[in-house]
Amino acid sequence: MSALIAGFGYHDVTDDPQESGFQRNGAVPFKLGPQLFRKHLDRISAIRRAPSLVTEIDFMQSARHLVLTFDDGGKSALDIGDELCRRGWKGHFFITTGFIGHRTFLDAGEIRQLRSAGHVVGSHSHTHPDIYRDLDLDQMMVEWRRSSDILAQILGEPCLSAAVPGGDISGAVLRSAGHSGLRYLFTSEPCLTPRVVGGCWILGRYCAKASTSPDEIAQLASFRGWSNKLLARRLKGLARLSLPSLYRLYVRRATRGWQGQLQ
Repeated sequence: MSALIAGFGYHDVTDDPQESGFQRNGAVPFKLGPQLFRKHLDRISAIRRAPSLVTEIDFMQSARHLVLTFDDGGKSALDIGDELCRRGWKGHFFITTGFIGHRTFLDAGEIRQLRSAGHVVGSHSHTHPDIYRDLDLDQMMVEWRRSSDILAQILGEPCLSAAVPGGDISGAVLRSAGHSGLRYLFTSEPCLTPRVVGGCWILGRYCAKASTSPDEIAQLASFRGWSNKLLARRLKGLARLSLPSLYRLYVRRATRGWQGQLQ
């Protein structure tokens, strides 16, 4: 038996979506208000299982763990980190390194501040490609390695963890992480059981939206309801694969208005 990991993926937590993270249509549903976010954390706290860091988990030991992750590296990450620390918790913050220092994103000093508080800091790629699995393997590895190198220079330590931007995965996406020296890769597949691909642990997550209720979080934090979430995710994945042109059109519309941020 191996460990079961209930991973929760968040993005920005802010009252003003224009103050933090990506400024694109598709990002808005993933931006939670601080009050709702605190309610999510309160429901997790009621389970009486404090979140773990992947670097401290024995994946071969039969046990249950919760992990909290935060994607993109928007300015709200500092407030998120402070909220976790008030509860005695630590989280994982995945940085899109091509946006470091931009108006709505963390700068290098703020990234170091997160790390000094005990949080894990990892890669969310360098440029946040719209559909990661559309890249060829060499391009994927360039994204991981460039991002990891930048974070290593900022933090003075190797970058060993990452989260897939956009959530679209394939066998090549999973292999690219291990080939790039990463040891932990989070996907957006709501799966409890971690697995190893190319020397890298692959971990699933449920990605919360502004529409996600505290009751949903409480159920998932109790390790219930994950199979239904996974089934729904895979049905959506099949639809994307069967209608690739429509999916790419959807992604173009969802990311409209943000490409100019990366200059």
